[in-house]
Amino acid sequence: MSRIVADNSISPARDAYFTMELNNSHHNRGGSTESPTLGQLLKRVGDVRKEATGDGGETPVHQVLELGDVSMEPRSLPFVLNFNNLTYCVKVPRKLSFSSVFSRRRDLLGAPADSVAGDTLFTKTKTLLNNISGEARDGEILAVLGASGSGKSTLIDALANRIAKGSLKGTVTLNREILESRLLKVISAYVMQDDLLFPMLTVEETLMFAAEFRLPRTLSKSKKKMRVQALIDQLGLRNAAKTVIGDEGHRGVSGGERRRVSIGIDIIHDPILLFLDEPTSGLDSTSAYMVVKVLQRIAQSGSLVIMSVHQPSYRILGLLDRLIFLSRGQTVYSGSPTNLPGYFAEFGNPIPENENRTEFALDLIRELEGSPGGTKALVEFNKSWESKKNLIRTSDPAVTDDKLQPLSLKEAISASISRGKLVSGATTNSVTVDPSSNSMVPTFANPVWTEMAVLSRRSIMNSRRMPELFGIRLGAVMVTGFILATMFWQLDNSPKGIQERLGFFAFAMSTTFYTCADALPVFLQERYIFMRETAYNAYRRSSYVLSHSIVALPSLVFLSLAFSATTFWAVGLDGGLAGFFFYFFIILASFWAGSSFVTFLSGVVPHVMLGYTIVVAILAYFLLFSGFFINRDRIPPYWIWFHYLSLVKYPYEAVLQNEFEDPVKCFVRGVQIFDNSPLGKVPDAMKVKLLDSLSQTLGMRITQSTCLTTGVDILDQQGVTDLSKWSCLWVTVAWGFLFRILFYFSLLIGSKNKRR
Repeated sequence: MSRIVADNSISPARDAYFTMELNNSHHNRGGSTESPTLGQLLKRVGDVRKEATGDGGETPVHQVLELGDVSMEPRSLPFVLNFNNLTYCVKVPRKLSFSSVFSRRRDLLGAPADSVAGDTLFTKTKTLLNNISGEARDGEILAVLGASGSGKSTLIDALANRIAKGSLKGTVTLNREILESRLLKVISAYVMQDDLLFPMLTVEETLMFAAEFRLPRTLSKSKKKMRVQALIDQLGLRNAAKTVIGDEGHRGVSGGERRRVSIGIDIIHDPILLFLDEPTSGLDSTSAYMVVKVLQRIAQSGSLVIMSVHQPSYRILGLLDRLIFLSRGQTVYSGSPTNLPGYFAEFGNPIPENENRTEFALDLIRELEGSPGGTKALVEFNKSWESKKNLIRTSDPAVTDDKLQPLSLKEAISASISRGKLVSGATTNSVTVDPSSNSMVPTFANPVWTEMAVLSRRSIMNSRRMPELFGIRLGAVMVTGFILATMFWQLDNSPKGIQERLGFFAFAMSTTFYTCADALPVFLQERYIFMRETAYNAYRRSSYVLSHSIVALPSLVFLSLAFSATTFWAVGLDGGLAGFFFYFFIILASFWAGSSFVTFLSGVVPHVMLGYTIVVAILAYFLLFSGFFINRDRIPPYWIWFHYLSLVKYPYEAVLQNEFEDPVKCFVRGVQIFDNSPLGKVPDAMKVKLLDSLSQTLGMRITQSTCLTTGVDILDQQGVTDLSKWSCLWVTVAWGFLFRILFYFSLLIGSKNKRR
């Protein structure tokens, strides 16, 4: 009789994530009774709870649920993944020297026997995979082994559809049907070699967010929490559940725990296919064994697990079902670990009795790679070995297994979901088995608004746990505002005051854009997390862009208010309360446009330092063409287009109009007309005489109180006449939206995550 105890202590629930093992021994590969999936367990838990309580309430924390009376029928025909003649070549640059150029040119003209089609004087073709074939079945772990550079990760990428179609030759089929890219994204998961996690989230929160992304919205919140708790026990992470992931600056979980969390977020939706790129890399032997033990349980739950591994220990080897050894892109062994001794004995290199089989095989392969003939003899021997096996399999009916006749793909997926496999967004009723249908399950588990809500909540949680980031940004804005306020304190309405106002506005508007440069690392830090999550349809790219924009707005409002309040009254700007609010809105629009521009660049530029260089340079150009240094009518015709593309132009002209729009306010009276000329240094009495002479010459009376320049005149002098201040505001806001749209397209184009 089996039990599930919902408790935080070590219990049988720890072994009930995807499978309830009826014994702790290694599963019988020949045809043992299969374990139920977690979907079945959750369903049975819910049914038993409802029967016990009579309602839909939660299971008491320490209630023991008897599941011994539940029949555990063996699964029907399994999934079988076949890959045949996979070949993948890339072009690499040649190392050129003066002497080698002419010799290679002669070789190419002579077309030597070892030349490859497509080779040029400067590039050569390198074969990463060369006619790789094999098979993987659910319930088993297929491990790809080999030395560094042998093609392990390339083969995993090929099987996971992470190589562009035109570049990869050969076929990959599931139950003898070609896998559509859209369907593969839904029923599979890919665990990268690097642990790409948010450092300030706890283990439990990380897995819970993954559950909210990948599990269908028809599953209740309580069921998702139960699934996460079961997964934590299955991964052996109970003691670290409340610990943050951590990074270089924050102490967190260990390396082995990080790796298990990385696996957990990709298996939360119980995928049918699970690909892993060296999941044991960088781990100690115990942590590595625990990781592979978890993978074995996942396989036993009805999943097909394919992973690359560098050099497995003896204990890990006992958990593996099938092995493929690669050497420079070619297969040198494919089969069960138990057949390794016989294989190498027949090859003429028997494995010593007390030696690790895989270590011996890898050492022998490395030794052969360094020999003149390479591994060609071993490759040919493997082909003959495979031919013998195929001949025996076809001639002996006793060897033929019914698993070699799998269900059709749609029937198999339908049966898998009906057994409780929680493929993203799929339920028994939502599965389409219509042959004309392009896909059997929804592409995404949740609607856009749900994805936006979860993404926004995760982003806010990260930001709250790193308040120093916003604090530094706010400090920079406040310090800049304080310096400007004290430098331009209470400007007067003299001609010098006009020039000082122009300088203040130009510097203030450009500063709002420069302070947005700190948004550059935000997406760059999340780039690979985003690529991993969107590669297998955890959420839509549009949802990410919208949530990213919404989460950024509150901080921008606060920064704008702080800067506006610090500078408006201190500098003595005009317009009263209405003028202040417009000044605040244009500062906010500038922050919005600047943040959007930097965000767009972060989607295009992959490196932080390169991004900062580009941001600083482009913002300098925007300031140069804004109209402050040179008026619009003085800009050469061949550069006038850049003036209208300048982000600084529109907020700069808007604040000028906000300040100088009053037609009756005077800025130059009488003798002040001489202030910005060499005559400004002459005595006032002389200025009065000059003013009288000027009056007589012009035939009009000009006194010391006569207004000679109003705000409208200043706007005309600065060439600010083509747009109203509100038009400038809306154009600035529109720039922000445009860059957000461009950011979306940069994500759409630049995050394909496939090899060429």
